[in-house]
Amino acid sequence: MALTKVTTSGITDDAVNASKIADGTLTSADIAPGTITTAKLAGSITNAKLANSSITLNGSAVSLGGSASLGSIDWQSVVVSDGSTVTTMVAGRGYFVNNTSAAGIVKLPASASAGDTIAIKDYAGNFGTNNLLIQRNSHKIQGVANDSKLTTNRASVLLVYIDATKGWLYTNESNVADLTPFIAATGGTVTTSGDYKIHTFTGDGNFVVSSAGSPGVRGEVSYLVIAGGGGGGSNNAGQQGGGGGAGGFREGKQTCGSYTASPKAAGSGLSVTAQTYPITVGGGGATVSVPTNTAALSGSNSVFSTITSAGGGGGGTGNPGTSGPEGAIRQGRDGGSGGGSAGSDSPALSGGSGNTPPVSPSQGSNGGNGSSGPGQGGSGGGAAGAGGTSPNNTTLEAGGAGSPTQINASNVTYSAGGPTAANQDDGSTGTANRGNGGGGSSGPGGTGGGGGSGIVIIRYKYQ
Repeated sequence: MALTKVTTSGITDDAVNASKIADGTLTSADIAPGTITTAKLAGSITNAKLANSSITLNGSAVSLGGSASLGSIDWQSVVVSDGSTVTTMVAGRGYFVNNTSAAGIVKLPASASAGDTIAIKDYAGNFGTNNLLIQRNSHKIQGVANDSKLTTNRASVLLVYIDATKGWLYTNESNVADLTPFIAATGGTVTTSGDYKIHTFTGDGNFVVSSAGSPGVRGEVSYLVIAGGGGGGSNNAGQQGGGGGAGGFREGKQTCGSYTASPKAAGSGLSVTAQTYPITVGGGGATVSVPTNTAALSGSNSVFSTITSAGGGGGGTGNPGTSGPEGAIRQGRDGGSGGGSAGSDSPALSGGSGNTPPVSPSQGSNGGNGSSGPGQGGSGGGAAGAGGTSPNNTTLEAGGAGSPTQINASNVTYSAGGPTAANQDDGSTGTANRGNGGGGSSGPGGTGGGGGSGIVIIRYKYQ
């Protein structure tokens, strides 16, 4: 009788091996679920043991004999980027970017996780002509809180998000033009207005530039440099003192600056490099006590880089004209704006000259003239207007007008000329950090007011 069946009890352990099983005789129906573990798989399972496309990865069938990797890039159709629209990219995708007609802009995702990847390829081979700006969208790129730019024709880049410290990192940096296209700096009191940083110096300090940004408008800063105002002149023997001239007013607006500058502003800012720029903020000029043989003192200069604003001229001291060197006593001094000349019995003198030394646009105006006979003083010149002559001892003569600017994100007027006083009062003190001139005195033996200190403000786009 032939043997047709062998039970499991009739087979000793390990007696059946691979050589006892013919190829193709053991099917999945003969194997109970869960009975084959990794411990039962000696060596490896080769392609010959698996049907093609029997394995899937991320929802896609894998052709055996090929290759695949986790986190692979899902390439998209061509994206036209000409600056008119901004494509927000998605992690795990690749983008063929065509910016043939104009420079393009793409944006990284608003949120990212470690291991996220994004690929970019120059579709038209035109990134060198029309650069592609990559906006960071709140994350850092290469550890810097700035956008970056691709400027190489046929560039291919892969960005991988690492963490909050480094943000997105490039795996091939040679195609990246500039990872820090904006200025980064410290110094003074720093405030933010939109995409702009504002550094305010009310005293001497240093503006330290760690990154100069891209050449051109992003490497420029707007600036306001205001010198100290001149002191107001004192009244001697009933002759009214002149008002102090305002500190020199100099402003330059960055080409891409988004604020309302003064009418006196230059049409461009200053280009900066990575270095330390010493800042000097000029103090206000002091008045003088009578009797004296000198006019009030001028304010001190303020300096930032190549920009120097001259201190306002001191106001003249009243003098009856019977003693002392007339010019040194009564004449308003020259300066950023000229000081007003004092009154005298005779002769009348012109106010000090503004915009001294001369710069363009003008940094200030002339001081007001003194009068003879009644002995009335002139007010100090301001950034936007000349000083006038006081009609009498009971009427205040306002100083020359200052100039407004919104460089610090609020509308503030700087560099107003010092007035003359009224009703035999002492002169008023010029406002600190505005560069205003001190007021001239109208009372016999009265004292003029000191000039106000200057200020330096620097503004630039930082993102």
